[in-house]
Amino acid sequence: MSLPPEVLIQSTVPMANWTTWGIGGTADYFFQPINLSALQAFVQAKPHLPKTLLGLGSNVLIRDGGITGAVICLRPGLLECRRVDFERVYVEGGVACAKVAKFCAKENLLGASFLAGIPGTMGGALAMNAGAFGGETWSLVESVVILTEAGLLCEYPASAFKVSYRHIEGPQGLAFVGAYLRCEKGSAQEAEAEIRALLIHRKKTQPIGTRNAGSVFKNPEGDYAARLIEACALKGLQSGGATVSSKHANFIINEGHATAADVELLIQWIQEAVFLKFGIQLVLEVKILGKHSSDNT
Repeated sequence: MSLPPEVLIQSTVPMANWTTWGIGGTADYFFQPINLSALQAFVQAKPHLPKTLLGLGSNVLIRDGGITGAVICLRPGLLECRRVDFERVYVEGGVACAKVAKFCAKENLLGASFLAGIPGTMGGALAMNAGAFGGETWSLVESVVILTEAGLLCEYPASAFKVSYRHIEGPQGLAFVGAYLRCEKGSAQEAEAEIRALLIHRKKTQPIGTRNAGSVFKNPEGDYAARLIEACALKGLQSGGATVSSKHANFIINEGHATAADVELLIQWIQEAVFLKFGIQLVLEVKILGKHSSDNT
């Protein structure tokens, strides 16, 4: 299949410009679909090209050696967000979670306010059951639309998936490109007040305004990764240009010149220290993608 003329595929694009950490080597190819049809056309035309999906670039660490194949960025193309009926909303995978929270509030719908605290897109939130402030993405899901490796669209009910903390199991595909969410009828004033309160709390407790990727580790059952890291006196620990946040120990900050190798070394030190002190193996919430720079030599 040939691609339509409006499809622009760039080559050797620095991924540091497309991640919230501001870190990452180049991608062989970089594609931003203007809509879902363009995404399908690309996938169908390039069946053998390795593909990596990207939203807002949060929750990922792209290694310094970059990414083989194509990075597909779902923004700013897949941004449909509309009310379906009294209690349901349809959102595409490229829509920022915070925008979904605000849209639902404007539509007098309750239950989605926690999404304002997730610094990513709905596609990524669906893929990992992202959560914030006690809420989880899949608590809202009625059904999802998956793009298969062959470029086909398949819709599945939420019941087709086994959902747990930061994890889902079910039908596989290349990406979650859409979802039908069910909320509760309420008032815009109530929903907006919830969002304001959550954002105030987030600003007080998290290093907003810094170059970070969100929470680095999953919380162990019955505990918090941040508490364990802080108990090991690791706040402020540095590796090159990367630092464990002094405000929230489960965040790693790029102070301006960090490499992926700096961050990975900090991750290793943190895991070793927590295991040595508590016997707990911290599991990454952040996804590590790509090659080490040494792999290119």
